[in-house]
Amino acid sequence: MSRTRKALLFSVLFLIVPIVMAYYALPSAFVAPLLSLNRSLSSLQEHTTTVAGHQVHYLDGGSGETVILLHGIFAEKDHWVDFARELTPGYRVIAPDIPGFGESSRLADQSYQYAPQVERLHALVQQLGLRQFHLAGNSMGGTIAALYAAKYPGEVLSVAFIGAPHGIRSPKLSEMEQRVAQGEAPLIARNEAEFAGMMKMLFVEPPFLPRPILLDAEASAIRNAASNLRLWEDQRRDGYQLQAALPQLKAPTLALWGEQDRVFDISGLPVLGSLLPTAERVTLPATGHLPMMERPAETATRYKAFLDS
Repeated sequence: MSRTRKALLFSVLFLIVPIVMAYYALPSAFVAPLLSLNRSLSSLQEHTTTVAGHQVHYLDGGSGETVILLHGIFAEKDHWVDFARELTPGYRVIAPDIPGFGESSRLADQSYQYAPQVERLHALVQQLGLRQFHLAGNSMGGTIAALYAAKYPGEVLSVAFIGAPHGIRSPKLSEMEQRVAQGEAPLIARNEAEFAGMMKMLFVEPPFLPRPILLDAEASAIRNAASNLRLWEDQRRDGYQLQAALPQLKAPTLALWGEQDRVFDISGLPVLGSLLPTAERVTLPATGHLPMMERPAETATRYKAFLDS
């Protein structure tokens, strides 16, 4: 090897080795750059606004009819970024951190049950000047979308459940519901082992997450465990509001449900169909509770076909 090539090799190693060492020694320093890069690949940018006394962070990008994506409990806006990549070429996509979650405010004196969340969403869309839009959500977010569409039908062009929504009485209890009946809170992670168990419950095949992102999510879940328990109890008190709301929906509706969802059993999909016969219902094989993360491109393609139709 020539001296020039050796010098070039050493120069490259001199630059790369410290970065690799920092990646493992100081993973938190890489969280913001990694999130920013992934958002840019989906043509999304972060914004903040104030809604109902809460600072709300949201992602916004693309052009066309507006699609609002609502995450589930203890989730956040960036869970939609890979999914949104298929949509932003033809639609404007807005993905908020729902108040109480992600980077948005969580206030000790506020309720995060469904009724106030619907009103906070209404305040957000008014502030953004949106007149009509498509609503899609996962789990808690899907239920907020349905309750919103039932209350403000003139604003909602369509509703989509991207993964099972909360609030269906399934004939067969899911693994999570069985554990809840035994007094557990399976989506509350107080340590590393419980976080790993939660991830196993959410996915059939966990998506690749860069180490800094995964460690940051784990640390946040553990840090907020006590506060998360309060929000968990808020949702449990809300019970089965979705069952009452479904027959009221007038907008075209899509339900994508993971066949191996351990949070809400697939037996709930026919129940949804009986309450809303006009809904398009799709079973996603080998998929868990978060299809927009586990199979983002496939799930987004199905959703886009529904929007385009």
